[in-house]
Amino acid sequence: MTRERFEDLAEIYGGDIARWPAAERDGAALLMAADPDFAKAALAAPADLDAVLDAWAPLPVSHQLREAVTASAPAPRGRSGVRGWFWRAGLGAGLAAACAAGLVVGVRLSDVVVQQDDTLSAALSGYDDLADVVIGEGA
Repeated sequence: MTRERFEDLAEIYGGDIARWPAAERDGAALLMAADPDFAKAALAAPADLDAVLDAWAPLPVSHQLREAVTASAPAPRGRSGVRGWFWRAGLGAGLAAACAAGLVVGVRLSDVVVQQDDTLSAALSGYDDLADVVIGEGA
């Protein structure tokens, strides 16, 4: 492991070698044993940042603030009774109508495609007589 790689890993993963990827730990340990002064200097700033981040905790929220936020939230709107039933039935009927319309359009379009294919086949079948000319027998 190079010094630059060691410094990069210290910046990325912090000053605790145990948090580094397992594949990098052995190389880091060898570099630390070979040059302990460099390793100590390279890990000092990341270790300080790790300590600050580990000590951070969110501020506690008072019960009054929690209740005020909960009370200010909008109430959920529910559909109940006959009005809700009609809304859901209308939605279902609309979806059924859309499915039926898609089926009808699909069937109609498939008839058009079949007719076009028949027309194309009939038009191309007239060229059987020219096959000999293209191949070279009629020339």
